[in-house]
Amino acid sequence: MNTFKAGFSDFLASGAAVLAGLFVGLIVLFFTNASQAIPAFLTILTSGFSSLRNFGDVLYFATPIIMTGLSVGFAYKTGLFNIGATGQFTFGAFAAIYVGVEFQFLPPAIRIITALVAAMLCGALWAAIPGLLKAYRNVHEVISCIMSNYIGMFLVNWLILNTIFDPFRAQTAVVPASSNMPRWGMNYIFTDGIIASSVNSGIIVALAAAVIIHIVLNKTKFGFELKAAGFNKDAAKYAGIAQNRNIVLSMMISGALAGLGGALLYLSGAGISMNVANVLAAEGFTGISVAFLALGSPIGIIFTGMLIAYLHLGGFTMQLFGFVPEIIEIVISVIIYFSAFSLLMKIYLTRLAKKRAKEKEEVV
Repeated sequence: MNTFKAGFSDFLASGAAVLAGLFVGLIVLFFTNASQAIPAFLTILTSGFSSLRNFGDVLYFATPIIMTGLSVGFAYKTGLFNIGATGQFTFGAFAAIYVGVEFQFLPPAIRIITALVAAMLCGALWAAIPGLLKAYRNVHEVISCIMSNYIGMFLVNWLILNTIFDPFRAQTAVVPASSNMPRWGMNYIFTDGIIASSVNSGIIVALAAAVIIHIVLNKTKFGFELKAAGFNKDAAKYAGIAQNRNIVLSMMISGALAGLGGALLYLSGAGISMNVANVLAAEGFTGISVAFLALGSPIGIIFTGMLIAYLHLGGFTMQLFGFVPEIIEIVISVIIYFSAFSLLMKIYLTRLAKKRAKEKEEVV
Protein backbone atom coordinates (compact mmCIF):
# COMPACT_ATOMS: atom_id res chain seq x y z
CA MET A 1 0.00 0.00 0.00
CA ASN A 2 2.84 2.41 0.84
CA THR A 3 4.49 1.59 -2.48
CA PHE A 4 1.22 2.30 -4.30
CA LYS A 5 0.81 5.64 -2.47
CA ALA A 6 4.41 6.61 -3.29
CA GLY A 7 3.93 5.72 -6.94
CA PHE A 8 0.64 7.64 -7.10
CA SER A 9 2.21 10.72 -5.51
CA ASP A 10 5.09 10.55 -8.02
CA PHE A 11 2.53 10.35 -10.83
CA LEU A 12 0.69 13.39 -9.50
CA ALA A 13 3.95 15.34 -9.17
CA SER A 14 4.96 14.54 -12.76
CA GLY A 15 1.45 15.33 -14.01
CA ALA A 16 1.47 18.70 -12.26
CA ALA A 17 4.86 19.46 -13.84
CA VAL A 18 3.47 18.67 -17.30
CA LEU A 19 0.43 20.89 -16.79
CA ALA A 20 2.65 23.72 -15.55
CA GLY A 21 4.88 23.41 -18.61
CA LEU A 22 1.91 23.47 -20.98
CA PHE A 23 0.47 26.53 -19.20
CA VAL A 24 3.75 28.42 -19.55
CA GLY A 25 3.90 27.38 -23.20
CA LEU A 26 0.42 28.81 -23.78
CA ILE A 27 1.50 32.11 -22.22
CA VAL A 28 4.55 32.25 -24.50
CA LEU A 29 2.34 31.59 -27.53
CA PHE A 30 0.04 34.46 -26.54
CA PHE A 31 2.96 36.86 -26.17
CA THR A 32 4.37 35.75 -29.52
CA ASN A 33 1.19 35.80 -31.62
CA ALA A 34 -2.06 36.07 -29.68
CA SER A 35 -4.33 35.51 -32.71
CA GLN A 36 -2.82 32.09 -33.45
CA ALA A 37 -2.03 31.04 -29.87
CA ILE A 38 -5.10 28.86 -29.25
CA PRO A 39 -5.01 26.99 -32.61
CA ALA A 40 -1.28 26.36 -32.20
CA PHE A 41 -1.74 25.15 -28.62
CA LEU A 42 -4.53 22.80 -29.66
CA THR A 43 -2.22 21.47 -32.36
CA ILE A 44 0.38 20.64 -29.72
CA LEU A 45 -2.25 18.73 -27.76
CA THR A 46 -3.84 16.87 -30.67
CA SER A 47 -1.32 16.47 -33.50
CA GLY A 48 0.09 13.17 -32.23
CA PHE A 49 -3.36 11.58 -32.29
CA SER A 50 -4.63 13.32 -35.43
CA SER A 51 -3.74 10.32 -37.63
CA LEU A 52 -2.22 6.87 -37.35
CA ARG A 53 0.81 8.12 -39.24
CA ASN A 54 1.40 10.89 -36.71
CA PHE A 55 1.02 8.47 -33.82
CA GLY A 56 3.51 6.19 -35.54
CA ASP A 57 5.91 9.14 -35.76
CA VAL A 58 5.49 9.66 -32.00
CA LEU A 59 6.53 6.04 -31.44
CA TYR A 60 9.44 6.49 -33.86
CA PHE A 61 10.72 9.63 -32.13
CA ALA A 62 10.17 8.05 -28.71
CA THR A 63 12.24 4.91 -29.40
CA PRO A 64 15.79 6.32 -29.01
CA ILE A 65 14.90 8.68 -26.15
CA ILE A 66 13.21 5.87 -24.22
CA MET A 67 16.51 4.00 -24.48
CA THR A 68 18.64 6.97 -23.37
CA GLY A 69 16.05 7.65 -20.66
CA LEU A 70 16.45 4.06 -19.46
CA SER A 71 20.21 4.55 -19.52
CA VAL A 72 20.07 7.60 -17.27
CA GLY A 73 17.24 6.17 -15.16
CA PHE A 74 19.05 2.88 -14.54
CA ALA A 75 22.17 4.71 -13.39
CA TYR A 76 20.06 7.00 -11.19
CA LYS A 77 18.35 4.05 -9.53
CA THR A 78 21.78 2.59 -8.72
CA GLY A 79 23.04 5.83 -7.18
CA LEU A 80 24.89 7.18 -10.22
CA PHE A 81 24.30 10.11 -12.57
CA ASN A 82 25.16 9.03 -16.10
CA ILE A 83 25.32 12.34 -17.92
CA GLY A 84 27.51 10.59 -20.52
CA ALA A 85 24.61 8.88 -22.31
CA THR A 86 25.14 11.08 -25.37
CA GLY A 87 28.70 9.79 -25.88
CA GLN A 88 27.61 6.19 -25.35
CA PHE A 89 24.69 6.75 -27.74
CA THR A 90 27.11 8.08 -30.38
CA PHE A 91 29.46 5.10 -30.07
CA GLY A 92 26.54 2.69 -30.29
CA ALA A 93 25.21 4.44 -33.37
CA PHE A 94 28.59 4.26 -35.12
CA ALA A 95 29.04 0.57 -34.27
CA ALA A 96 25.57 -0.28 -35.60
CA ILE A 97 26.07 1.64 -38.85
CA TYR A 98 29.53 0.10 -39.34
CA VAL A 99 28.19 -3.44 -38.97
CA GLY A 100 25.17 -2.66 -41.15
CA VAL A 101 27.37 -1.31 -43.95
CA GLU A 102 30.46 -3.52 -43.78
CA PHE A 103 29.10 -6.91 -42.67
CA GLN A 104 27.21 -7.67 -45.87
CA PHE A 105 28.53 -11.25 -45.80
CA LEU A 106 26.15 -12.03 -42.93
CA PRO A 107 22.48 -12.94 -43.49
CA PRO A 108 20.20 -9.92 -42.83
CA ALA A 109 18.72 -11.20 -39.55
CA ILE A 110 22.13 -12.15 -38.14
CA ARG A 111 23.57 -8.84 -39.34
CA ILE A 112 20.89 -6.81 -37.53
CA ILE A 113 21.37 -8.75 -34.30
CA THR A 114 25.15 -8.34 -34.62
CA ALA A 115 24.72 -4.59 -35.13
CA LEU A 116 22.56 -4.28 -32.01
CA VAL A 117 24.99 -6.32 -29.93
CA ALA A 118 27.95 -4.29 -31.24
CA ALA A 119 26.15 -1.06 -30.33
CA MET A 120 25.46 -2.27 -26.80
CA LEU A 121 29.04 -3.49 -26.38
CA CYS A 122 30.56 -0.19 -27.57
CA GLY A 123 28.21 1.83 -25.37
CA ALA A 124 29.05 -0.37 -22.38
CA LEU A 125 32.82 -0.12 -22.93
CA TRP A 126 32.69 3.65 -23.26
CA ALA A 127 30.62 3.91 -20.07
CA ALA A 128 33.08 1.63 -18.27
CA ILE A 129 35.68 4.44 -18.27
CA PRO A 130 33.78 6.80 -15.92
CA GLY A 131 32.63 3.71 -14.00
CA LEU A 132 36.21 2.63 -13.34
CA LEU A 133 37.24 6.16 -12.41
CA LYS A 134 34.32 6.37 -9.98
CA ALA A 135 34.95 2.96 -8.41
CA TYR A 136 38.74 2.99 -8.07
CA ARG A 137 39.73 6.68 -8.06
CA ASN A 138 36.56 8.24 -6.58
CA VAL A 139 36.26 10.61 -9.57
CA HIS A 140 32.71 11.93 -9.71
CA GLU A 141 30.91 10.40 -12.68
CA VAL A 142 29.44 13.74 -13.79
CA ILE A 143 32.92 15.17 -14.42
CA SER A 144 34.26 12.09 -16.20
CA CYS A 145 31.06 11.65 -18.21
CA ILE A 146 31.14 15.23 -19.50
CA MET A 147 34.74 14.73 -20.61
CA SER A 148 33.94 11.36 -22.19
CA ASN A 149 31.09 12.93 -24.19
CA TYR A 150 33.42 15.29 -26.01
CA ILE A 151 36.22 12.77 -26.39
CA GLY A 152 33.72 10.26 -27.77
CA MET A 153 32.29 12.79 -30.22
CA PHE A 154 35.72 13.63 -31.69
CA LEU A 155 36.83 9.99 -31.70
CA VAL A 156 33.69 8.82 -33.52
CA ASN A 157 34.11 11.62 -36.07
CA TRP A 158 37.66 10.39 -36.71
CA LEU A 159 36.46 6.79 -37.01
CA ILE A 160 33.76 7.76 -39.50
CA LEU A 161 36.21 9.70 -41.65
CA ASN A 162 38.55 6.71 -41.78
CA THR A 163 36.02 3.92 -42.25
CA ILE A 164 32.46 4.45 -43.54
CA PHE A 165 32.55 8.09 -44.67
CA ASP A 166 30.69 9.07 -47.83
CA PRO A 167 32.52 12.17 -49.16
CA PHE A 168 29.70 13.04 -51.58
CA ARG A 169 27.18 13.35 -48.75
CA ALA A 170 29.62 14.32 -45.95
CA GLN A 171 27.94 11.67 -43.82
CA THR A 172 28.25 8.01 -43.01
CA ALA A 173 27.52 5.64 -45.85
CA VAL A 174 23.89 4.72 -46.39
CA VAL A 175 22.79 1.69 -44.40
CA PRO A 176 21.41 -0.99 -46.77
CA ALA A 177 17.71 -1.72 -46.39
CA SER A 178 18.51 -5.30 -45.40
CA SER A 179 20.40 -4.00 -42.33
CA ASN A 180 17.50 -1.95 -40.99
CA MET A 181 15.12 -2.99 -38.24
CA PRO A 182 12.13 -4.91 -39.65
CA ARG A 183 8.80 -3.10 -39.82
CA TRP A 184 6.67 -6.13 -38.88
CA GLY A 185 3.75 -4.67 -40.80
CA MET A 186 3.75 -1.38 -38.89
CA ASN A 187 4.16 0.55 -42.14
CA TYR A 188 0.70 -0.71 -43.16
CA ILE A 189 -0.87 0.25 -39.84
CA PHE A 190 0.70 3.63 -39.03
CA THR A 191 0.02 5.34 -42.33
CA ASP A 192 -2.27 8.03 -43.71
CA GLY A 193 -2.86 5.95 -46.81
CA ILE A 194 -0.13 7.66 -48.83
CA ILE A 195 2.96 8.00 -46.62
CA ALA A 196 3.84 5.53 -43.88
CA SER A 197 5.41 6.42 -40.56
CA SER A 198 9.02 5.41 -39.86
CA VAL A 199 8.04 3.40 -36.77
CA ASN A 200 9.48 -0.10 -36.73
CA SER A 201 10.25 -3.01 -34.42
CA GLY A 202 12.67 -0.79 -32.52
CA ILE A 203 9.79 0.42 -30.35
CA ILE A 204 9.14 -3.19 -29.32
CA VAL A 205 12.80 -3.54 -28.35
CA ALA A 206 12.60 -0.34 -26.29
CA LEU A 207 9.45 -1.47 -24.47
CA ALA A 208 10.98 -4.89 -23.76
CA ALA A 209 14.15 -3.23 -22.45
CA ALA A 210 12.09 -1.11 -20.02
CA VAL A 211 10.29 -4.17 -18.67
CA ILE A 212 13.55 -6.10 -18.28
CA ILE A 213 15.25 -3.21 -16.45
CA HIS A 214 12.22 -2.88 -14.16
CA ILE A 215 12.43 -6.58 -13.26
CA VAL A 216 16.20 -6.50 -12.76
CA LEU A 217 16.07 -3.47 -10.47
CA ASN A 218 13.06 -4.48 -8.39
CA LYS A 219 12.82 -8.24 -8.46
CA THR A 220 16.38 -9.60 -8.45
CA LYS A 221 19.24 -9.90 -6.00
CA PHE A 222 21.57 -8.53 -8.66
CA GLY A 223 19.50 -5.33 -8.91
CA PHE A 224 19.48 -4.92 -5.13
CA GLU A 225 23.27 -5.26 -4.99
CA LEU A 226 23.70 -2.69 -7.77
CA LYS A 227 21.52 -0.20 -5.90
CA ALA A 228 23.29 -0.87 -2.60
CA ALA A 229 26.75 -0.40 -4.12
CA GLY A 230 25.81 2.85 -5.82
CA PHE A 231 24.06 4.54 -2.91
CA ASN A 232 26.40 3.54 -0.10
CA LYS A 233 29.75 1.93 -0.85
CA ASP A 234 30.66 1.46 2.80
CA ALA A 235 27.39 -0.25 3.70
CA ALA A 236 27.66 -2.46 0.62
CA LYS A 237 31.18 -3.45 1.58
CA TYR A 238 30.05 -4.25 5.12
CA ALA A 239 27.30 -6.47 3.67
CA GLY A 240 29.82 -8.38 1.58
CA ILE A 241 28.86 -6.81 -1.75
CA ALA A 242 31.63 -6.17 -4.29
CA GLN A 243 30.88 -2.46 -4.48
CA ASN A 244 33.54 -1.42 -6.99
CA ARG A 245 32.61 -4.17 -9.42
CA ASN A 246 28.93 -3.31 -9.17
CA ILE A 247 29.54 0.40 -9.76
CA VAL A 248 31.36 -0.45 -12.98
CA LEU A 249 28.65 -2.92 -13.98
CA SER A 250 25.96 -0.30 -13.37
CA MET A 251 27.69 2.16 -15.66
CA MET A 252 28.28 -0.50 -18.31
CA ILE A 253 24.63 -1.58 -18.33
CA SER A 254 23.62 2.06 -18.50
CA GLY A 255 26.00 2.60 -21.42
CA ALA A 256 24.72 -0.50 -23.21
CA LEU A 257 21.18 0.88 -23.08
CA ALA A 258 22.30 4.21 -24.54
CA GLY A 259 24.32 2.45 -27.25
CA LEU A 260 21.29 0.37 -28.18
CA GLY A 261 19.32 3.60 -28.51
CA GLY A 262 21.84 4.83 -31.07
CA ALA A 263 21.47 1.62 -33.06
CA LEU A 264 17.66 1.78 -33.05
CA LEU A 265 17.73 5.34 -34.38
CA TYR A 266 20.13 4.81 -37.26
CA LEU A 267 18.87 1.37 -38.25
CA SER A 268 15.28 2.62 -38.38
CA GLY A 269 15.11 2.80 -42.18
CA ALA A 270 14.22 6.51 -42.03
CA GLY A 271 17.16 7.36 -44.31
CA ILE A 272 19.17 9.27 -41.71
CA SER A 273 22.96 9.10 -41.38
CA MET A 274 25.54 10.37 -38.90
CA ASN A 275 27.06 13.74 -39.72
CA VAL A 276 30.71 14.48 -39.10
CA ALA A 277 30.16 17.55 -36.95
CA ASN A 278 31.41 18.75 -33.60
CA VAL A 279 27.94 18.58 -32.06
CA LEU A 280 26.87 16.30 -29.22
CA ALA A 281 23.92 14.01 -29.89
CA ALA A 282 20.77 15.63 -28.51
CA GLU A 283 19.13 12.28 -27.73
CA GLY A 284 21.45 11.69 -24.80
CA PHE A 285 20.47 14.94 -23.10
CA THR A 286 16.80 14.42 -23.90
CA GLY A 287 17.13 11.08 -22.13
CA ILE A 288 18.11 12.95 -18.97
CA SER A 289 14.85 14.91 -19.17
CA VAL A 290 12.84 11.73 -19.82
CA ALA A 291 14.42 9.92 -16.86
CA PHE A 292 14.12 12.92 -14.56
CA LEU A 293 10.43 13.42 -15.33
CA ALA A 294 9.77 9.73 -14.62
CA LEU A 295 11.83 9.93 -11.40
CA GLY A 296 13.98 7.08 -12.73
CA SER A 297 11.13 4.56 -13.01
CA PRO A 298 11.72 2.25 -16.04
CA ILE A 299 8.00 1.87 -16.70
CA GLY A 300 7.45 5.59 -16.17
CA ILE A 301 10.19 6.31 -18.72
CA ILE A 302 8.08 4.64 -21.42
CA PHE A 303 5.33 7.21 -20.89
CA THR A 304 7.56 10.24 -20.38
CA GLY A 305 9.56 9.29 -23.47
CA MET A 306 6.35 9.16 -25.49
CA LEU A 307 5.22 12.45 -23.95
CA ILE A 308 8.41 14.27 -24.94
CA ALA A 309 8.20 12.76 -28.44
CA TYR A 310 4.54 13.82 -28.64
CA LEU A 311 5.42 17.39 -27.69
CA HIS A 312 8.27 17.48 -30.22
CA LEU A 313 5.89 16.39 -32.97
CA GLY A 314 3.49 19.12 -31.86
CA GLY A 315 6.35 21.60 -32.06
CA PHE A 316 7.00 20.67 -35.69
CA THR A 317 3.31 20.97 -36.59
CA MET A 318 3.05 24.30 -34.79
CA GLN A 319 5.14 25.89 -37.54
CA LEU A 320 2.00 25.88 -39.72
CA PHE A 321 0.77 28.76 -37.54
CA GLY A 322 3.97 30.77 -37.85
CA PHE A 323 5.60 29.73 -34.57
CA VAL A 324 9.18 28.56 -34.27
CA PRO A 325 9.59 24.96 -33.00
CA GLU A 326 11.97 26.15 -30.25
CA ILE A 327 8.90 27.17 -28.22
CA ILE A 328 8.31 23.51 -27.48
CA GLU A 329 11.78 23.37 -25.91
CA ILE A 330 10.63 26.07 -23.49
CA VAL A 331 7.62 23.91 -22.58
CA ILE A 332 9.82 20.86 -22.00
CA SER A 333 12.32 22.90 -19.97
CA VAL A 334 9.57 24.18 -17.69
CA ILE A 335 8.24 20.65 -17.25
CA ILE A 336 11.68 19.46 -16.19
CA TYR A 337 12.10 22.44 -13.87
CA PHE A 338 8.85 21.75 -12.05
CA SER A 339 9.56 18.01 -11.87
CA ALA A 340 12.94 18.82 -10.31
CA PHE A 341 11.23 21.13 -7.83
CA SER A 342 8.72 18.42 -6.89
CA LEU A 343 11.58 15.95 -6.42
CA LEU A 344 13.42 18.35 -4.12
CA MET A 345 10.23 18.91 -2.12
CA LYS A 346 9.72 15.16 -1.86
CA ILE A 347 13.28 14.67 -0.56
CA TYR A 348 12.84 17.53 1.93
CA LEU A 349 9.51 16.21 3.23
CA THR A 350 10.91 12.68 3.55
CA ARG A 351 13.87 13.91 5.59
CA LEU A 352 11.56 16.06 7.74
CA ALA A 353 9.30 13.08 8.43
CA LYS A 354 12.29 10.94 9.43
CA LYS A 355 13.58 13.68 11.71
CA ARG A 356 10.23 14.01 13.47
CA ALA A 357 9.93 10.23 13.84
CA LYS A 358 13.41 10.12 15.41
CA GLU A 359 12.51 12.94 17.81
CA LYS A 360 9.37 11.07 18.91
CA GLU A 361 11.42 7.93 19.58
CA GLU A 362 13.87 9.92 21.70
CA VAL A 363 11.01 11.42 23.74
CA VAL A 364 9.54 7.98 24.38
